[in-house]
Amino acid sequence: MPIVTAAGRTDNRVMPLECTMARKKEETANRIAENRKARHEYFIDERYEAGVALQGWEVKALRAGRLQLQEAYVLLKSGEAFLFGAHISPLPTVSTHVVPDPTRSRKLLLHRRQIDALIGAVERRGFTLMPLLAYWKDGKAKLEIGLARGKKQHDKRADERERDWHREKARVMKSRR
Repeated sequence: MPIVTAAGRTDNRVMPLECTMARKKEETANRIAENRKARHEYFIDERYEAGVALQGWEVKALRAGRLQLQEAYVLLKSGEAFLFGAHISPLPTVSTHVVPDPTRSRKLLLHRRQIDALIGAVERRGFTLMPLLAYWKDGKAKLEIGLARGKKQHDKRADERERDWHREKARVMKSRR
């Protein structure tokens, strides 16, 4: 499929595989932490990107990758979203006049319409808000939160069977080449 450039010329080049691999490495380089447990325990219906209000020592700790999201959750209080239970381990070089609190609640920065939609989903439809992924975007720490429904045990087993089937199918297809 030809690509039309800004000068109006067509370009028939295809993006080489190395470029897509470089993009994947770049995406994982921007990743701070991921909550894999949330994907196992919940169905994720919608995803939202939120900024996080952080203190200076927390930003430095995030750059060092010292964030844990496994026990974290998001609560909506008085029209604002807060991240609870996320653990940011302070670096040993934190200043002496700062008293770090690794598990303090952090405010999430969302648009008013997004917060209103989340409040409606959580209160009326019984959803849960889970932090899924923390990453860097344009030098700012972002948090991907998901509108989640809990999985039952049989749902988890079905997901595991499907994952095993895809793994086995890929193994067979690889051996046929």
